[in-house]
Amino acid sequence: MTAAEDKRRIRGIIFDMDNTLVQSRIDFAAMKRDVYAYLLHHGYAERGLNLQQWTTSMLVEQAKREGMNEAQYDEAMLIARRHEIVGMQGAELEPGAVQLLDELADSYVLTIVTNNAEEAALEALKRNGIADRFIEIIGRESMREMKPSPSGFQEIVRRTGMAADNWLSVGDSWIDGKGSIDAGIPFIGYQVNEHDLQQRGVQPLMVIDQLSALHDVLSLMD
Repeated sequence: MTAAEDKRRIRGIIFDMDNTLVQSRIDFAAMKRDVYAYLLHHGYAERGLNLQQWTTSMLVEQAKREGMNEAQYDEAMLIARRHEIVGMQGAELEPGAVQLLDELADSYVLTIVTNNAEEAALEALKRNGIADRFIEIIGRESMREMKPSPSGFQEIVRRTGMAADNWLSVGDSWIDGKGSIDAGIPFIGYQVNEHDLQQRGVQPLMVIDQLSALHDVLSLMD
């Protein structure tokens, strides 16, 4: 392998957390409705908005652009945090997650980018015994904007010093793919809604139904 080829090879993997590694029970629809109601009350959202076209993170980031102050942002995130706490109670790992991480740990740098609060993410990962597999866990506190912004992925690149094309990301949602691709990082969809990807113009490198299939993807790329 030439030096140029080695520079391009995948050296690290960025995982989403909810429903990618951990089987989340967070009621994202209820979270979105509650955050929307808060933003609507304070004049930072339009009445009658088609919420199917929005994620909670998109609503909040739009509100920030409309002038929502830091205290109001914290209150909106507290609403989200309550849903996260309830939804992550007793959450178990996705099938094959432990085996996959154990097999990858010696060959790849493993990290997480999640829109969850870092405290909530770390708690769920520790409870399931996998927190120590990751050198970085980036939650919303460490992003300029939440996914689908590329900010969290760019922060991984910045902290590790590894170029974007040395990374691969894995996630279950179009927002994971959008953020990853906009950061210059190839995206693998895991049990993702392919219609959502098409609707949002997100082109994954591949879509897999089982985490173990990631091995095949990596062998093709190296």
